[in-house]
Amino acid sequence: MNVFLWILQALLAAMFAMAGATKSTRPKHELAAQLPWVEDFSPNLIRFIGAAELTAALGLILPAATGIATILTPIAATGLAIIMAGAIVTHARRNEPQAIAFNTALLIAAAVIAWFRFGPYSL
Repeated sequence: MNVFLWILQALLAAMFAMAGATKSTRPKHELAAQLPWVEDFSPNLIRFIGAAELTAALGLILPAATGIATILTPIAATGLAIIMAGAIVTHARRNEPQAIAFNTALLIAAAVIAWFRFGPYSL
């Protein structure tokens, strides 16, 4: 199970690192072509979401890998689950069922990491 959690953490971290870097560095009008939901948010909030995703991606890997402040790994996963809950609400308001399904899968993955890293497979 520990190997499975590490693989899940690595996949989730890679995905959110890319997404966070994109949202943090690209202007809103460029993001709108790929991510239509950005039209509903201010540029500062989009950058904040990107920074939160980047920080959580680092938090999924670095504390566990270094053995320093390992409690941050499940906290990062919990933060990503919260971000995904907000994303699901946003996509539901915009009537985007495919995005809801994708975000639900990411929320479940983050919740699994949080549950097991807080519990029986804590680091």
